[in-house]
Order: sequence, then structure tokens, then C-alpha cells
Amino acid sequence: MVAQERTEQTLKYLTLLSHQFPNQQAVFTEIINLQAILNLPKGTEHFMSDLHGEYEAFMHILNNCSGVVREHVDEIFGDELTSEQKGELCTLIYYPSEKIARVRAARLDSPSWYKENLDNLIQIARALSSRYTRSKVRKAIPHDYAYIIDELLHTHPDENNYRVRYHERIIDSILETASADDFIRSLSALIKRLAVDHLHLVGDVFDRGGGAAKIMDSLMEYHSLDIQWGNHDILWMGAAAGEPACIVSVLRNNLRYDNYEILENDYGISLRELVAFADRTYREDDGRSPLIKAINVLLFKLEGQIIARHPEFDMEDRLLLDKIDVDRGTVSIAGTEHALNTRDFPTLDPAHPYRLTEDEQRIVDKLVYEFTSDDRLSRHVEFLYSHGSIYLARNGNLLFHGCVPMNEDGTFSSMNCMGTWRAGKDYLDFCDRIARKAWRDRDQEALDWMWYLWIGFKSPISGRVVKTFERSYIDDRSTWEEPMDPYFELTHDIYACDAIMREFGLMPGYGHIINGHTPVKTKKGEQPIRADGRLLVIDGGFCQAYHPKTGIAGYTLISSSRGMRLKAHEAFKSVEEALTRNADIQSETNRFDVATRRLMVSDTDTGEVIRGQINDLRLLLDAYRNGTIAERRLR
Repeated sequence: MVAQERTEQTLKYLTLLSHQFPNQQAVFTEIINLQAILNLPKGTEHFMSDLHGEYEAFMHILNNCSGVVREHVDEIFGDELTSEQKGELCTLIYYPSEKIARVRAARLDSPSWYKENLDNLIQIARALSSRYTRSKVRKAIPHDYAYIIDELLHTHPDENNYRVRYHERIIDSILETASADDFIRSLSALIKRLAVDHLHLVGDVFDRGGGAAKIMDSLMEYHSLDIQWGNHDILWMGAAAGEPACIVSVLRNNLRYDNYEILENDYGISLRELVAFADRTYREDDGRSPLIKAINVLLFKLEGQIIARHPEFDMEDRLLLDKIDVDRGTVSIAGTEHALNTRDFPTLDPAHPYRLTEDEQRIVDKLVYEFTSDDRLSRHVEFLYSHGSIYLARNGNLLFHGCVPMNEDGTFSSMNCMGTWRAGKDYLDFCDRIARKAWRDRDQEALDWMWYLWIGFKSPISGRVVKTFERSYIDDRSTWEEPMDPYFELTHDIYACDAIMREFGLMPGYGHIINGHTPVKTKKGEQPIRADGRLLVIDGGFCQAYHPKTGIAGYTLISSSRGMRLKAHEAFKSVEEALTRNADIQSETNRFDVATRRLMVSDTDTGEVIRGQINDLRLLLDAYRNGTIAERRLR
């Protein structure tokens, strides 16, 4: 009976497939096409993490593809161009509109300048397009000049040089019709599109820098990407879903870094009522503004309410408002009294320390409405959900932002998930589901989990005890230490990394665990490659505030058909500097995983999918041959 049902389901599937491939010739053609794709070089994957709103640095690294564009320019032109000429050409690719404007302002925009650069750009695009099917290249070409660029990419010398003369005539026509500027922009876009096949963003678009909204706009236009949610992303996702503690945390994070613009201009979040309340309620003293004071108290009240609702979060030690003695100016933590750096707590009711006042409740309700009703924020968060996940297993690699919670003995730590204890992959799968439920249903329990994922010790995208209260109110820095999940120490060892890979169904020693989240402090001798290459940490500090600590301005990772290489970037100065001096981000390359043979599409997850498609097509071919399904001839 089961076998019969399986046969019937297979026949239904093949009948549906026959609508796309109506006869044997169509099936033959597609099988040949798919077999050819399997034998193309693997597409280049670009890994980035922890952008933290640094829009200009992000866009430059996206434009130069972490140096991949310059590598191709060096390879293609060799000694034919000087280093300065290559720099000019790369800057034209990165910022075509801005570079053309400068060339024109300097009166260097001669026909020979245009012809030389058009020829060079076509040569680069032609070399890059050889790694893809012609169909895929056509889809990548900007629409306005699709036919002309397709012709130029496939122009090769013949016996009488007819094709070369044809190519030259097209270039002349471009110059005569004054369309060269648009054409250069189109070619530059195509080159960047072909240089990187897919982008992996391993978390944390938001907070600290002020350009997160612009980064999201750019990501929504990118051709192919996935996102592993970071704790700062989850925070904004929870805020957009209406979780008050997440909303107030977002305000606190951005105001600490003076990022008023993203709140008020980008997402239409008005702070007027909150500012007015803070000014009339709190004093202007103690080295902090009334606004920050008001936000701190709001935050700790809202967090206390969540902790009280969820004893399974095991965060009772974070309930500290009820342990404040305002008169003495102290707080008791784990039985020890610590001096507070302020006594300004006018809305704190000792009898009900976690209850909001009427004014506070009105402000929170207004903020919830504004965060949940802004169209642009909603679109950005919807994109994070549709293109994101807690983790991703792709091409033998395991990508997640933070950690897989572990015990000190190397076993996976269990968490009470709404009555069911979960650990390892099962726990991360639950976290993914509950995050989606929070956005879909706005369920209170799911919303509370969004806050826990942002800040919880056993959260796979936090993994530490966050001491916001101590850092806000206690000057004794010994109280600021934030214990980390054992994962972060254990994964310096290959055995822990191998156990994690097996837990997620991946082959130990073949792929890599790829994390962000914890800046690599190169000044202190920390390394991004750990456990004999099993673990790669690619958060080197995009955020400008981290540069003094890390000594660099970010790590990115490139995986191509020739293996993997890690890029350590120096700080990006400005677009102006890039345009004036052709100043690229200087990057140090570590080729740590060199392929013994060139990797092809057949070696990737895409190759596995294609082999499945070929197998299905062969079943359809058999059905046509034995008469189970009738062929259709197209007119």
C-alpha cells in the first residue's frame, strides 16, 4: 500500500514536471545544461559580520568585494597597467558616478579616456563571465544595455577580424550617442555582481554606527545573500514586533552612540515626549543626562517584569532595582553592598520597584505604537526574517553569530523551552521558530523570548551575562565583568568544534564554524583562526568604537573555487579619500585553506540540488519512453 502511494505521488510529480519539459528533446536539453553547470567553477562566497551601522565602510568592502576586484584587475592586466592605473580603474568600478564626475571636473573626460576605460571594463567583465553560464550572465547584466553588453562579452577575434571591428563600432557608437557614462555604470555593476556570487552576513547590521537603515536598503537590492541573525538584529526585530524591553534597549544603545538620526529621520521614532518627561523628572547631574537616566530606569523595570514572568530564564540575579537603598546610595548584589554613582531615582517605588508610573506607561505605549507602525522599519525587519535564520549549514560550513551553548565539560547546555528541555541543534531550531512566532503572532511569550535572545546567558546569539545595571550605576569596574558561555573557550580546541559540526550533521575537519559577535583583539595577540582552522571568527571590529581595542577594522572571508582566504582590513577613511587618492582599504590576506584542486559547482550544495534535478529529469525521460506520460509537441 505504501509503495503504491509512493508510485502515485511520483507520477503526480513527474506529470507536473512534464508541463515545464513537455517532450524528450526538452528533457535532453535541460540535462545537458545542468551537467555543464556542474562542471563550472564554484561561485565566490563573501562572508561579512558585525557591520554595526558603519555604512561607508560596509559599502566600500561590498564594492571592492574584500579585494577580489583588485585581485582580478592584477591578474588580468599584469604589467600592462601600472599600479596607479589599476588603482584608477578599481576606483571607477567601485564608485563609477563619483569618479566620472571628478574626471569631468578635471577636464580629463576625453574620448580616449572613455574608450580606454570601456575596453578595460569589458575585458574584466569578459574574464569574470567565463565562470558562469551565458544564461546567468544575461540575467546579471543591467537591463538597459543587456543586448549590447552581451554582444561585447562574447566578441572574439576571427579570421578577418569582423567581430573585432563590430566590437569597435559598438564602442564608437556608445561614445557618439553620449551614453558612455551610463554604460560605464552598467559595466561596473556587472563586474561587482560577477565577482561575488553570494553574500553571507553573519549578524549585527544594527546599532553603534548610524547607517544601519541605509545598509538594509542596500542589502534589499543585493542579488544573492543570507543573514544569520545577530543579537543586535534580534533586538531590533523584537522592537519592531512590539516588545517594550527591546524598544527601550534600542533607544538606549543608539542614544549612547548619539545616533538620533536612525531613530527620528530613518524610522520616524519621535523622542519628544520621552525627552520632556526626562527633563521634568530627573536632575541634570551625576555626569549623565536626564534622558539616559529615564531610559535606564524604564529598561530595568521592563526587564524585571519579563524575568518575573519567566523563572526558566534563570535571571533573578539581574533583579536589582528592589535591592537599591536610595537614602544610603547603595545596591546589594549577591550579598555585597556597592556604592551607586547616583541617587536620582524619582520614579522608583520601593514597594513596587518594577511597576511603571502612569507617565512611563504612556511613553512606552506611544513608543510601541511608533516602532510597530513604521513602514520602513517593517520592511527591513520583514527582509531580515525572509532572508535570515539563527544558523545556516552551507557547503560544509556552519554559520551562526554567537555560540552553541555548552557546559564546561563540553556537552551541550540544556534550556527549558516552554516546558521542553532542548540543547544543541534542537535548541537553536526552537530559537528560530520562536523568533518567527514573535513577528507573526505578536504572542507575549514569544516577544519575551526575543528579549532573552538579545541578552540571555544561554541565548545562542548572546552567550554572556550582560551587566548593564552595574555599568550604568557602579563605578567599581570589578562588578562589570560579564561571564561568557563556555563555548567561547572550549572552541579553541578541535574536539569541541568537531562535536558541534557532528551535532549539525556536518563533517568534522571538512568545513568550518564561522562566527561573528566577539571582536578579535589583535593587539592582545588574539587570532581569528582557531582550533586548527575549525573555527573562524570574522568580527574584527567594523565599529569605529572598537578600532582602538582590536587594532584593525574588520575581518571578512572569501571562499572561491581555489579555497578560502581571510582578509584583515585597516580602517576605511572615507569615500572622498578613495576618490581623491584611489585609496582602497588596505587588506592583509591569509590563504589558510587552499584547495588541492579547483572546486566546481558539483562540489557544493547547489551541485547536490542539481544532481537531484538531473535524477528527476531522467525519471521523466523514462516515463516518456515507456509511455507512462505522453509527450507534447510545441508549435
